Amino acid sequence: MRWLMPLTLGLVTLAIVLKLISPEPDTRGIVLMVWLGLTAAVVPALVPWLGARQMFPMLERQGEFRARVDDEGVRFTSRDSEVVNRWQMLSRYVETPTLFVLLTADKGGVGFAALPKRALAGPGDVDRLRTFLDARLTRI
Repeated sequence: MRWLMPLTLGLVTLAIVLKLISPEPDTRGIVLMVWLGLTAAVVPALVPWLGARQMFPMLERQGEFRARVDDEGVRFTSRDSEVVNRWQMLSRYVETPTLFVLLTADKGGVGFAALPKRALAGPGDVDRLRTFLDARLTRI
């Protein structure tokens, strides 16, 4: 998506320019190319939203999730499932104002786990978790 959509947008722009400077401009072709260009510009912004829209209903049906962070890794449990991400799988993390996002080593960021700060008991727990993660993962 990072290179395919900009490449498509560039090719569409080139096609529009070639159609406009041709001796007999093809209005239908220009409209089609503009539509394709707009789609290539908008789709990358919609992909995360569409993914979340599919994922959240499935997660809501499982009820409350709990996360436990210990020396083994991060364990997520819900009514229907239990997932353990061991520290060997997670190599780095990023802190946002509301989350700790744990990431795998792959460049695409496919593997991740989110720990919401609102689930912690107090501000001191945020500092303790940050220190704990710093000892095991690389902060980015």
